[in-house]
Amino acid sequence: MAYSVTSKPYLIDIHVHGAGDYDTRTRRQDDILHMAGIHGDRGTSAVLPTIYPGSIEIMRENMAAVQRAKDTQRDGARILGVHVEGPFLNPERTGSFDGKSFVEPSVEILSQLVEDFEKLIKIITIAPELPGALRVIEFCREKGFLVHMGHSDASFEQAEEGKRAGATGITHVFNAMRGFHHREPGLAGFGLMDEDIYVEVIADMAHLHPQSLKMLFDMKSPDKIILVSDSVKGQNWGSGPIRGVGGVLLGSGIGLADGVKNLVALGVPHERAIQFAADNPRKYLGLTTVS
Repeated sequence: MAYSVTSKPYLIDIHVHGAGDYDTRTRRQDDILHMAGIHGDRGTSAVLPTIYPGSIEIMRENMAAVQRAKDTQRDGARILGVHVEGPFLNPERTGSFDGKSFVEPSVEILSQLVEDFEKLIKIITIAPELPGALRVIEFCREKGFLVHMGHSDASFEQAEEGKRAGATGITHVFNAMRGFHHREPGLAGFGLMDEDIYVEVIADMAHLHPQSLKMLFDMKSPDKIILVSDSVKGQNWGSGPIRGVGGVLLGSGIGLADGVKNLVALGVPHERAIQFAADNPRKYLGLTTVS
């Protein structure tokens, strides 16, 4: 399947956990194929199924399911690889995850996690302030993985250290990270102000207030913004954010094309919204073709 600039927008979702009744917490390749099918029907052209943090054994089982789905896929949003979200995350910034599965970064644990999946893994999310994280970021880059900083309590300076170690992006900016403060901008402030770093943006109108989105678009270079769904499975998928017990925000329940529509309704030019969802992720992943 070749990417063509003359075809309809080739929307690439680099952060997507699930859809409908299916997600990446599975050993079944059919679950992954169903998830890709739902997103394909919703207008997404390609995806990086995103692996939840868990034990090394479970995360490897989940990646194996994605690998089998990728190898046998015939339709739906094209599976390009995986985005591994964890397990080197900060338990102070769990978001909707179970922090009990988080571990301190180590090259040894990472090696166990990624063995045999080096070609499948495209992105890994790591909290850069954790002991050992900088060396793990360096090791990831040696392996050819892109590194995002996320689920993190990093200060601005710690985010700078993460970038120097090789991190190139920030996972769902503003969410599951230290809030912006005028005396400590933190990871979110770093994402807004750094000229090189890419930021993932969820545009379901629940993860980010419309005025926060507008501020981000005013401050951040449009070349460094990547629209993502961060979609998870759940009842009433397709009609809004997915929430858990007590109204906890678990993820979005939309596809990438829905996010584009939301941005256009907010006043973002259609061509710019398409850039965030198609051109930028394609360039970020270094894709000239999708096979």
